[in-house]
Amino acid sequence: MNDTTQTGESRASGMPRVPLRPKILTALAEGYDAKALRADLVAGLTVAIVALPLSMAIAIASGVGPERGLVTSIVGGALVSAFGGSRFQIGGPAGAFIVLVAACVMQSGVEGLILATMLSGMLMMVFGFLRLGSYIRFMPYPVTVGFTTGIGVIILASQFKDMFGLSLPGGEPGPILPKIAALWDARGTASPMAIAVAIATMGTIIALKRFAPRLPALLIAVAVVTLVTALAGLPVETIASKFGELPRFLPAPAIPDMSWDKVSAALPWALSFTLLGAIESLLSAMVADGMSGGQHRSDMELVGQGIANIGSALFGGICVTGTIARTATNVRAGARSPIAGIAHSGILLATMMVAAPLAGSIPLAALAGLLGIVAWNMIERHEFAALTRASRGDAMVLWVTFLVVTFRDLAEGIVLGFALGGLVFIRHMAELAQLREGSAPAADNPEAQDPDVLRYRLHGMVFFGSVARLGTILARIARWPRMVEIDMGEVSFIDSTGAKMIATLAQQLQRRGGALKIVNARPEIAQSLHAFGMDQAGVEVSLK
Repeated sequence: MNDTTQTGESRASGMPRVPLRPKILTALAEGYDAKALRADLVAGLTVAIVALPLSMAIAIASGVGPERGLVTSIVGGALVSAFGGSRFQIGGPAGAFIVLVAACVMQSGVEGLILATMLSGMLMMVFGFLRLGSYIRFMPYPVTVGFTTGIGVIILASQFKDMFGLSLPGGEPGPILPKIAALWDARGTASPMAIAVAIATMGTIIALKRFAPRLPALLIAVAVVTLVTALAGLPVETIASKFGELPRFLPAPAIPDMSWDKVSAALPWALSFTLLGAIESLLSAMVADGMSGGQHRSDMELVGQGIANIGSALFGGICVTGTIARTATNVRAGARSPIAGIAHSGILLATMMVAAPLAGSIPLAALAGLLGIVAWNMIERHEFAALTRASRGDAMVLWVTFLVVTFRDLAEGIVLGFALGGLVFIRHMAELAQLREGSAPAADNPEAQDPDVLRYRLHGMVFFGSVARLGTILARIARWPRMVEIDMGEVSFIDSTGAKMIATLAQQLQRRGGALKIVNARPEIAQSLHAFGMDQAGVEVSLK
């Protein structure tokens, strides 16, 4: 079941690109028997047990009805598994989208959200067909930790209202600081019963995960608390009291209004959904790879996620993405193929058809307690502390990403963190580039002891980031009309800016009666140098 040899992302190694082929076809072509089917059905059941309460909780926290969370898991989850590039990916609504989806609903309504979800699916398919999957995976670790921690903090804050049973006369603000202020002003409306339900849910989940980790803690906790609440007749708000009875069937598919005004208004949200969904899905697929030893097809995964978002929107669902917790559960449950993800969706559909009235009795405080645990687990406390101590560059990228995501905007946090991480990397690589006196000429070189030949050895990467420092040194060397020999045997890379710098040095030496000689250059380095007129400048370039 190791996919490394036949399906790995191979562009980096120079091999032909991986075809856009859904992983389910690969799994079936390898041979699929009754034993594999049984394993996938068991895994699908296990994941469905986890996904049932979580899908409704995420949808409610996102500002839409719980039925839309179930539709997203049923339709989107099945399409992710059928068309995606990961053997184990489980798709559905994700906690990372709560803030964006809630903000989109507040500004554009549910219809605007559905249109943005469909447009996001189209964009994600384009990303996949353009083979951008591998590039999206190049995300610095501090950005990932800062983003995930910020999302965890935001989700946790968004659950306080239902956890404490607060009543907000003017609605709950979206940004975190106004939200906390509004919740604090409404502290007098707190419900002791809602607090007790939330604490009981969280306590049950924690206890089960510690003493019975094999049991489905989320479902058991919500079911037990719901049963006790119903039997005791506790005065707490439930799914049915707020949203009405859940439907038993999927709604009929419908295409949203795609007039130009609607599309232009939804497009910014679609871009944010696409960026976040691509990162979240590929990160989840990479987690599955690490747990299983396989390797996903990142471009096909984007295409599959795009199809899933379009399908979810057609049935009134919300954003679909790969979900790390449910995907990891799928791997641990012994899944063999994407059939497990399709089975999970089928089981959720059957549950919706049979047990929809029972789900209406779930207290909102119980779902808030469940999401509170999920959010707390998303806050990567140990990694955050380790990165803060690691280096100033990593700490800066981490904190900037975290603060922007938490207090400003998710997409801005990712983009800014990625850009800042790139600048930190450029500075680090520039500092590694050095020019030292002396070289290692061959013993039979007659110029080995020539005092009129200045020898230097260039190390590292010669690129636009290191040119400013190296260029200052080379400009001083060019003042003396001598033969200058630069050993480039330890130069691993040179870009056009670096090659232009070397060409400028040659021209300056030539005007003053000196000359430049390059020795031990790698073929690709020599090719870059020749492209900038080394031959015309009379520079001798010898290969390594």
